[in-house]
Amino acid sequence: MRYTREEVMEFIEENNVKFIRLAICDIFGNQKNISIMPNQLEDAFERGFGFDASSIPGFANADHPDLFLFPDPDTLTLLPWRPSQGRVVRFFCNIKYANGTPFELDSRYILSKAVKRAKDMGIRCSVGSECEFYLFNTDEKGRPTDIPLDNAGYMDVAPMDKGENIRREICLTLEEMGITPLSSHHEEGPGQNEIDFRYSNPLCAADDVITFRMVVETLAARNGLFATFAPKPIEGKCGNGYHIDIAPIRIGTESQTDEATVDSFMAGILSHINSMTAFLNPTEESYKRLGTYKAPKYISWARENRTQLMRVIPFDGKNKRVELRSPDSRANPYLALALLINAGLDGIEKSVVLCPPLDINMYNAKDEDVKGLCRLPDTKEAATALAENSEFIKKYIPERIIEQYKG
Repeated sequence: MRYTREEVMEFIEENNVKFIRLAICDIFGNQKNISIMPNQLEDAFERGFGFDASSIPGFANADHPDLFLFPDPDTLTLLPWRPSQGRVVRFFCNIKYANGTPFELDSRYILSKAVKRAKDMGIRCSVGSECEFYLFNTDEKGRPTDIPLDNAGYMDVAPMDKGENIRREICLTLEEMGITPLSSHHEEGPGQNEIDFRYSNPLCAADDVITFRMVVETLAARNGLFATFAPKPIEGKCGNGYHIDIAPIRIGTESQTDEATVDSFMAGILSHINSMTAFLNPTEESYKRLGTYKAPKYISWARENRTQLMRVIPFDGKNKRVELRSPDSRANPYLALALLINAGLDGIEKSVVLCPPLDINMYNAKDEDVKGLCRLPDTKEAATALAENSEFIKKYIPERIIEQYKG
């Protein structure tokens, strides 16, 4: 839902809102927030609300620490688990300097620039997300254990699936917050779950992922459980993937997206995937996931084949979308989408030719089947080295962020 400032102020008054959370993400996609009172909101809209950026790793030096939060009125949402008397709302914010200049390390701003570039090229991107997470039991003091909530498998039902009630609670809570889940189910790992979202514009899609993580972790804790989006929480079991679907659609046309646009968009992503991997798979643990239990390791694609790194699948009856299956659930969604969109646009702009599809089952492929295929980097060190030496990455990701990802 889109709100004007005036509508926001009316909403605050009519819904007995007493606390307002101004939220941002650090460069790794971890949500941060500061709470203000309703009488401070108009001033925050107009002049921003200052905070000490030097206390957020990678943001600023201690000698120039001040940055300002400007709430985005479109992102107004109630936090349903907070009290109904003295309610709490949250805004995602744009980060700016005192003079009003956008803060270049704000990953939401980085994504907004990619969206603008797409619009300038006559392209709008519709994005869907599939996020996996694990649920673990906690001990008598509420500390996480290594015991998963259940031992169910893919799409199992109760009583084997013990996560159906909390998934229901998560989905209903997301709906109250204006996020529409498409589906939810038990995944392959013990205690592993997945919830998929409706398609939306890239900024909204990234905001939804950040909100989703907060909702899952909050409701798990309220139910005496521990939720984790770690890429490989159980050795020898499935990792947590963050599958990203993007439909590049020509603005102003109601016809089916032309094959050339989709193919060039995918070709652009495939041509830059190695240099992007450090941001799609940002932890050491990420590389324990790639190449195991349906997580891809080879750079290949096919149509509708889930075993490939990328695939082309139907979307909304008129258009087609591309799905990337390598990112994991610890990726910063703003940076991930910014890089994927810019890579796809490069493919369209340069008419990059898409390599032939490889329509085989990659899970049981023989050596001769994959001979000559390029592989994704297999360590964080290798991935960050590729990013550091990539002109594509340097063009869209500030050097200070690249340096922080090396650490």
